[in-house]
This record gives sequence, structure tokens and C-alpha cells, in this order.
Amino acid sequence: MRDGGTHSSWLSAAAIYRHPRVLAMLFLGFSAGLPFLLVGGTLSALLVERGVDIVAIGFFSWVSLSYALNFAWAPLVDSLSIPWLTRRLGKRRSWMLAAQLAIACGLLGVAATDPLTSLPLFIAAALLAAFGSATQDIAIDAYRIEAVEEERQGAMAAAYQLGYRIALLAAGAGALYLATYGPAATPEVGDWGFTYIFMAGLMSVGIITTLAIAEPDHKPRPAPDPSLRDQPAPVRLLHWVRAHVLAPIGEFVTRNGTTLGIGLILFICVFRLSDLLLAQMAYPFYFEMGFTREQVADASKLFGFFVTIFGAFVGGILVGRFGVLPPLVMAAVLVPVTNLGFAWLGSFPPQAEGTGTLLPQLYVIIGLDNLSGGLAGTCFIAFLSKLTSREFTATQYAAFTAIMQLPGRFLGGFSGKLVDEFGFTQFFLLAALAGVPAILGALWLLRHARRLRRTEERDSPCSAAQILP
Repeated sequence: MRDGGTHSSWLSAAAIYRHPRVLAMLFLGFSAGLPFLLVGGTLSALLVERGVDIVAIGFFSWVSLSYALNFAWAPLVDSLSIPWLTRRLGKRRSWMLAAQLAIACGLLGVAATDPLTSLPLFIAAALLAAFGSATQDIAIDAYRIEAVEEERQGAMAAAYQLGYRIALLAAGAGALYLATYGPAATPEVGDWGFTYIFMAGLMSVGIITTLAIAEPDHKPRPAPDPSLRDQPAPVRLLHWVRAHVLAPIGEFVTRNGTTLGIGLILFICVFRLSDLLLAQMAYPFYFEMGFTREQVADASKLFGFFVTIFGAFVGGILVGRFGVLPPLVMAAVLVPVTNLGFAWLGSFPPQAEGTGTLLPQLYVIIGLDNLSGGLAGTCFIAFLSKLTSREFTATQYAAFTAIMQLPGRFLGGFSGKLVDEFGFTQFFLLAALAGVPAILGALWLLRHARRLRRTEERDSPCSAAQILP
């Protein structure tokens, strides 16, 4: 049991979800998740039905790169004020509101333009929505870390995931339903204009929440040197880069030490390798095994949704009860182990399409995969949150999430080649092996708990030492 913050019983650990800011995070998670598919998979469906060339549709996927690259402008969100808005709402809420309004405007732009006749305007609208969404992620992540004390970070992460997953249902299946059956829908092209207008209206959930919540406390930063006002622009720019780009890096290294800092970065790089590598080939595998779209949708979208949410909330309770690192070790083991279930399913002969003879096995592997994924997501978000200094919240957390995503997404591009070379079963075994470095890294952190505690200075931002039991 940790000192001070650990709840004394499972009941009190579960009661952590009643905190008002934890409940608010549910709605902010919805606001963060809603635009993700609307500039991704749902947008691709719109382009297909509008008759856009398949090559051009592939290029549209680059719009989503905003999410992996938002660390590049995170220092601006951390340091710059928005005229009038920041003075009225505060640093985090002003950036959230500005980003939410940009998303809504971008979605309305997508609704109002035709990609066949006004492609530049359509691309600009999609980019505005994606940029606003990636910027909103920066501000919400910073708010989540700053708004509550350490022991509630797991609950904040779980509530965020629940809201995010509900939004994915709305922007995925919900958007397809609206496009098919909404006002003025036609069998040929549906009614995507109405759908995107409706989705823009759903951004009001985030806007209302942002206006209703209170601004969190921020660690004060040193006032800018008045003498810089008289310096040339390049000198002022260099000072800003040193204070808001290099300083967050230096703070992390100083707080944790060079060796531990490098170890933590490597651990962040490899934690989701197994998961991201497998994700690219899951749906091709389902169809290769003879499952229909309806069977896959029922298992992965509906059943998988509820199992993921259950796993996420279990992760939040475990973090509140035991701290971050022990549940993180468990999650690091569960993710590759449950990925072995895909290799197990691949050992069966493919079913005749639509027969459903392998449906029990499908539900088993999707259940285990989503349970471990939800639990791992909550634990890892809490882990990254507690590694983040509240002095450089937005900048450091955005950098951590970029480090987490880029290696796995890059290697995931070769997943099709691996399947073509070795087959699905061997590929899933390789994907499970890709999780071994994460297990070793988590065990290394747990084993060195006492040594890491000694690196922590009194009243300093939370380091790896403080997340250990």
C-alpha cells in the first residue's frame, strides 16, 4: 500500500469515479473522440460514396498525421495566451474552447463542400477539423493531469476512455446510420451533409463542458526577462525555444537522470508495439477466416466496446488501489498473451462464410483482446500522466504520446508484408513477441523501485519514483 493516497478498500477505490472532475472528463473524452473518425475512417466512407479516386482517398489519410505530430505545436499551447479568451477562461479552457470551435467549423466546412468540385476547400476544412482535434487533445491531456491529485489519475484516464469510445461509436456506426437513413438520404450517396452538420452540433458537448468546469491550478513560471523586449526578433525567438522547447526536455532529464530518462523513453516506445502491430491486420484476418461484416461488427464494435470499457474501469480501480506500476506490469503481460489468441484462432480451418461455426472462438479472442486493451490503456495513460511535469504539462505529454505512437505505426506499415511472407498465424506469434520488451521494461521499473525513489527531490514534479508502490 502506498503512503498517503491509496484507498483502504476496493469500495473506496471504486468511489473515486464520483469526483466531479472525473465525471467531467467523461464529456471531454467524448469531445476528443468525436472528430477522430470524422477525419479518418468515416471521411473515407464519404469520399468513396462521392466517387473520389481510391488513390486520392489514400492521400487523405495524411490528414490524421496531425495526431502524431501535435507535439510540434504543444509548446505554443503551453506558453501562449489567446487574446481575451485566456483572460476570461484560463490557459487550458481557452485552448480547449478555441480548438472545439475550430473542429465544429471544420466539420461544417466538410458538410458544405463537394470533394469532386471544390477539392481545395474540402481539404482545408478537413485539415482544420484535424488540426483543431489534435490541439484539443493537447489541452485536454494537460487539463486532465493538472485537475486532480495523483491517486485520481487512473479514474480520469478511465472516464476519458469511456467518453472517447462512446464518441467513436457516434462518429463511426452513428454517422453511417445517419448518412443512410437521415433526412434527404439517397441509396447512391446518402446524406453526408446532414451527417457532418449533426456531428458538428455534437461538439457542443465539449463546448458546454469547457465552459462549465473550473480552470485547474498551474505551477507559476518565471516572469519573462523585461530586457528581452529590446532584443532583436531572432534573439527573442531563441529565448522562447530555450524556455518552452528545450527546457521541458532538460527538466525531464534532470528530474529522472540520464540513464533512467533514456530507459523510460525506450519503455514508452515499446509498450504498444505488440498492440499496434497487430491492429493493422485484425480485420483482414477476420474476413480471411470467413466472418461476415455483420459478425465482425457485432463482435468487435458492440461486444468489444463494452468489454473495453469494463477493462478501462478495472484499470482505474487497480491504479487507485495499488498505484500505477503493478497494474502496468500486469497490462504489459496481458497484451501480448491475449494477442496469442489470434494465432490460436488462425489454427482452425476457415469457416464457410456466414455459417458462424467459429463465432464462439471469435468472441473469446475479441473479449480477451479488448479487456487487456482497455486495462492497458488506462494504466498507461496514468503512467504517462504521472511522468509529466506540471510545469510543462502539454509539451511533455504530447511528446510522450508521439513517442508511443510513431514506432508502432511505422512498423505496422510492414504488417501486410509479414503476413504475405509468413501467414497470419506466424505473424500473430511475431506480434506477441514484440510485447516482450515492454514486459522486461515494466519489470525493470518495478525491480528498481527503491533506487528510483531516491532520485526524487522534495516538492519536485512527479518522477518515476513516485508512481511506484
